[in-house]
This record gives sequence, structure tokens and C-alpha cells, in this order.
Amino acid sequence: MAGSELIHDLLSVEGLKIIQTTGVLRFSLDSVLLANFVSIGPRTKQIMDFGTGLAPIPLLLSLKTNAKIIGIELQEELCQCAEKSVRLNGLDQQIDIVRDDIRVVHSHYLPSSFDLITCNPPFFPVGSGKNTSQKQAVRLAKHEEMIDFHTLLAQAGRLLKTGGKFVFVHRAERLEELILALNQAKFALKRLQFVYSKPKTKALTMLVEASAKGKQGGLKILDPLVIQDENGQYTLEALAIFRQRPEV
Repeated sequence: MAGSELIHDLLSVEGLKIIQTTGVLRFSLDSVLLANFVSIGPRTKQIMDFGTGLAPIPLLLSLKTNAKIIGIELQEELCQCAEKSVRLNGLDQQIDIVRDDIRVVHSHYLPSSFDLITCNPPFFPVGSGKNTSQKQAVRLAKHEEMIDFHTLLAQAGRLLKTGGKFVFVHRAERLEELILALNQAKFALKRLQFVYSKPKTKALTMLVEASAKGKQGGLKILDPLVIQDENGQYTLEALAIFRQRPEV
């Protein structure tokens, strides 16, 4: 059953709103961190967001670029919310929300036609038993029931230009597996940043930029991003991402 729609500020960006539905999927911190991590140059003209959900990543990327952004989402209810958010923010000339299956999305666009693809993918393999939810929207967003990382890479490789960027967030514990998959799919790892919830804890997630059909070498490992300090307060780095000022 669909819940009621709520309009929220998207971070502390003046005028930028996102529509969410109670009882369904909410946009996550991972999407915010990913959008912040993305580097967009002046030559970037075409962007695609795999599994866009409520479209937080396209909305936030619109603050960085005037490039065309296409959000791909399979679930109809999420598409409807995302489309409403795009219209609410007056971004319907820049952002398109398309209901499509990532597994076949390459058949609907020209090959090698995108400069950048972003993705906040399902983190957990089927059967891992982690964070299992009875809600379909949440379960599909977190578990590889419909699509796995290898399929995401294959589709990104078809759609990206040579040297185009595939930028994603994933679980740090799967780093070795993901590097092997990137190499097999002829992606070159270019930037990597580990994210920590607090100091002296294990990294839970990582932000990754890989280049399609790019040359190996030149990997930049960014300084760790710590979200909260020992007292549970947001760090200055996190507050800057959230576009908030520290409490005095």
C-alpha cells in the first residue's frame, strides 16, 4: 500500500526539495555522499543514474552541472515520486526519469554515448541475510535480487564513452571482489575514498570512480571521510557536504 507523500528539503540547499513516501524507500546518506564525490568536468554532456530511486543523485548533480541527466528506475512508484520532485524543482528540462530495467537499458540508447554513470547499487548478495526487509522497494535497493555488480558494470561499459566515468558507492568489505570485477570489465580504478561512521571504527562504505576502457594506473586514494566525531556530532567535513554550519 502506498503511503502519503511528504516534501522535504534536500540537505540545506535553498529551494531544492525531494518528495518521499511514508512506508516506502527514503533517500540515503550514501546517495548524498556519492553526489558530493562525483567530479564533473566541462566536457560532461550526458549523465545517467542507474537505479535512481527517488532521484536524489540527479537532483544534487544538477547543482554541479547543466548536463543532461537521465535517471533509470524500474519501480513505478519510485519513478512517480522522482518525476514529481524533478517538476517541483523546475528541473524537467535537465533531468528525465525513465522507467526501465538496467539489465536491458543499453538497448534503448546509443553505445558509448554517456560521459558519466552514477550508481548507488544493492550492497548485499542474495542470501547474505543482512538488512532483509519485507518491503519490496527497500529489499531491491539493498539486495542483489534483480541485478548484481557484474551486470551493472557490463551495462555501464556499453553506455560509457572511452574514458567515461562510472562512479558508485559500495560496501568496503567487498573491495577486493569489486576490483577484480572492474579489471575484468576493462575499467581502470581512478579515485577511492573510504567512509567511516566514527573515528577508530571500520570503514563501512567506499566511494569509487572508475574509467571505462581507461588506462590502468594513477589511482588517487582520498583522505578518509569521517561522518561523526567521538561524541556523535557531525564532523566539519560532513557538515560541509550537508551544506550546514557547525553549531557554535
